[in-house]
Amino acid sequence: MGSIDPVHRSILAVDIERSTVDVRTNPIKLELRAQVYRMLLGAMAHAGVDACWCEPFEDRGDGVLVLIRPVDELPKPRLLSQLIPELARALTDYNRALPPSELARRELRLRAVLHAGEVHLDENGYCGEEVDVACRLLDAPSVKRCLRAAPGPLVLVVSQEIYWGIVRHEYDGIGPDTYRPHVWVNVGGRRRRGFVHVPPAPRDEAVPA
Repeated sequence: MGSIDPVHRSILAVDIERSTVDVRTNPIKLELRAQVYRMLLGAMAHAGVDACWCEPFEDRGDGVLVLIRPVDELPKPRLLSQLIPELARALTDYNRALPPSELARRELRLRAVLHAGEVHLDENGYCGEEVDVACRLLDAPSVKRCLRAAPGPLVLVVSQEIYWGIVRHEYDGIGPDTYRPHVWVNVGGRRRRGFVHVPPAPRDEAVPA
């Protein structure tokens, strides 16, 4: 039975672009899903996100939902300034290593969302209006269009709460001018705004002479 009282969590989710195209067989989908988990866990470790601060991951088939408990050791700006760039770098490295003949089947491009708010937990997973907000932002048509047009492999959308509470204040070197208010979704009879960010393409590492 779910808890009556809500708990506050940061809400992070990712979703694979073009996950249902016909060239992606079930074995390839399994392979891509494993890659997403590997990259996400690596980016979380890079940002100092300890597994003990997270609820069990909720698998979404072609995506992952992660709820992170509020702890002083993990300020939210680190999720934007460290986790997201590292995830973009891992995706770029993975895609660059693919042979051109495999890009249609195995290239990985992700939409990501970051939100925070009150949620309910039970034995079946997570629910509540703030989870709905995160999922609606992640699936918004304008975010999908932005990823299709993006040169890089990742597009992030943050909620208005994250934008006004963190991004606007430029914590940890975050640049507010790289977040655009392109997204509106309706949840619970209210319009909720999202801000879209396209991480810059990671620079190629210099090759020693």
